[in-house]
Amino acid sequence: MSVLYPCWYTTINSEMDKQAILTLLSEGEMKVEGQFLAGSNYTFLVVVHWQDEDYPAVYKPVRGEQPLWDFPERTLAHREVAAYLVSEALGWDLVPPTVYRRRAPLGAGSVQWFVEHDPEHHFFHFTPEEKQRLRPVALFDLLTNNADRKGGHILMDAQGHIWLIDQGLCFHVEEKLRTVVWDFAGEPIPEDLLADLQAFVQRLETDEDLSASLGEHLSRAEIRALLRRGKRLLQEKVFPSPPSTRRPYPWPPV
Repeated sequence: MSVLYPCWYTTINSEMDKQAILTLLSEGEMKVEGQFLAGSNYTFLVVVHWQDEDYPAVYKPVRGEQPLWDFPERTLAHREVAAYLVSEALGWDLVPPTVYRRRAPLGAGSVQWFVEHDPEHHFFHFTPEEKQRLRPVALFDLLTNNADRKGGHILMDAQGHIWLIDQGLCFHVEEKLRTVVWDFAGEPIPEDLLADLQAFVQRLETDEDLSASLGEHLSRAEIRALLRRGKRLLQEKVFPSPPSTRRPYPWPPV
């Protein structure tokens, strides 16, 4: 990944809770510092100034989204936020805190906490032991119907925590899953992950607050499709194999 950003930035402070991070991402003063040069959509590194401190974040303005034939226009930033909400509802802590800001330097868009990481240490460079920790990632992408899970979108921070970025191509109503993580095909989904998924499905059916939060970023049809995928995974209880009727891998894979 090509990226311009100052090396002095620090990332998440262990003493800060997520609500504090969401607040500063939503309300702090933003300044564009650099542009991520890889990818087809405009993505910027920004500084968020909040309570006399500066924090790095990733800003994806809606007007920088390139039109796609199979996704509605001007919705990718919303899908980034929806992915964070699903990650939180599952309790898996996979997606960095992400908000949707209507007032930002280049217009409305998603703003995500910047995860400090080694850009060369991603999925394709993980050890076999590290890859064994990716079952929640595989299940998350099945649930959210991620159409573009590249290896470079799976990061590890200095504490060894796995983070997922670039969720803009998720939640399509049709089957679109394209991912590099097929390592667990044919394996039973672990019981603890099924329990989390069961709780999420129940919440999505009964929790009006969760439905309303997702409804700010996804269509009703997309939320219904999300629920169907969750129920199907609970019924099948197995990680599926790559489909033979369509392309199962993203391009490029990194």
